[in-house]
Amino acid sequence: MPADPAASPTTTADDPGGRTARWLVVAVALAAVVPVIYLLGTPHNFFDLKIYMSAMRWWANGNPLYDYAQPDRVQGELYFTYPPFTALLMRPFAGLPLGATVTIFTIFTVLAVIVTTWWLIMSIADRRGFPRWLAAVVAIPLVFAAESTRETITFGQINMLLVVLILGDLLFAVPRNSRWAGVGVGLATALKLYPGIFIIYFLTTRRWREAAVASASAAVATLLAAAIAPGDSWRFWTHELWATGRVGRTDYTGNQSLFGLLSRITVPEKPDQLLWLALVAVVGGFGLWRASRAARGGDELSGLALTGLVGALASPISWTHHVYWFIPAVLVLADAGLAQPPGWEPTGLGRRRRRALLVLAGVVYASVVYGVVSFHDWGVKPVPTDSPIEFVLRNMYVLLAVLLLVVLPTRHLVRAAPTNSVPRSGVPVTR
Repeated sequence: MPADPAASPTTTADDPGGRTARWLVVAVALAAVVPVIYLLGTPHNFFDLKIYMSAMRWWANGNPLYDYAQPDRVQGELYFTYPPFTALLMRPFAGLPLGATVTIFTIFTVLAVIVTTWWLIMSIADRRGFPRWLAAVVAIPLVFAAESTRETITFGQINMLLVVLILGDLLFAVPRNSRWAGVGVGLATALKLYPGIFIIYFLTTRRWREAAVASASAAVATLLAAAIAPGDSWRFWTHELWATGRVGRTDYTGNQSLFGLLSRITVPEKPDQLLWLALVAVVGGFGLWRASRAARGGDELSGLALTGLVGALASPISWTHHVYWFIPAVLVLADAGLAQPPGWEPTGLGRRRRRALLVLAGVVYASVVYGVVSFHDWGVKPVPTDSPIEFVLRNMYVLLAVLLLVVLPTRHLVRAAPTNSVPRSGVPVTR
């Protein structure tokens, strides 16, 4: 079931034709603008996917997987950095023409964006009496316009596969108490390590079984890879995992993590490790505390958004395509900022606070569309930030994520009791 309690779906017949027509015009306009944003942004020509496929061919030819290196004008040398389990899933693509692989990855990413957006908006649309199909037609272009989506598609990244696994787990399997709850998060963690923050989220929300299932799923996938590729697995877990320089320069603007922010201040020197760990402990502890409170209050969408932002901040390297979690955060802000429809408990927020949340939703969304790297060339050489404006532009996601950890509201979405109900005694009760 979705994160929010759902009302009975409203049919298009219940929707005034004029309102539907206006929203369709908005959707058409958005769909027309999105390709323009892609064309104006920096083209990546599936750069990361080409590295993956070159590494897979190198590996298929009998070479050590983690010896593969490719020069890059900004990052120096780039390597294959994913866990061995991910390499096992990618290896069959080594025998396909590159064009076919690009097409397959792009189609699956586009489908993942459509499906996950539908999952996020359908319960909100139901509760507000808005046709699901129309909400999806408006929301999907908005998600495609975000920099995280653009970078995922044009680099050829796998991030939306991880989002499908995580959202499927948290929005459906967990609320239904499914025996499979936790498997999605576990597999996502085996594919790419940062989803492991959601295992910690399970622990903070006292979902012990889900945390155990997720940990076991990640371990089984990892052990399977170790059984098939023992040498590469040993090398990854004992050495390559800890070599952050293999992924790229930590000071590069595309790294929107706390470590990236500190690196851009201290470059060419490395940031103080103790300072970074202290910031991660404070920010991560506070963010997970708020996420657990949201989940225990029934707002799974706020909980997963906060947890995703914590993961992006805490990881040493969080590229712009990793920071998908602004999307559910914007939905939470917009939904809390609008007055609740009839038949639902009010959020307890005053009109001024709701307006502020709507403004913040607009600011956050505009920021993630403009992005931090799509329309900028920050240069090749490591250069520290030297002005307040540049500091904000180069660390915009970090600053917004920290702000959202503090102000993202928790919605208590429960149906209001009827104003007049008759208990067994026959005496009306009002609320």
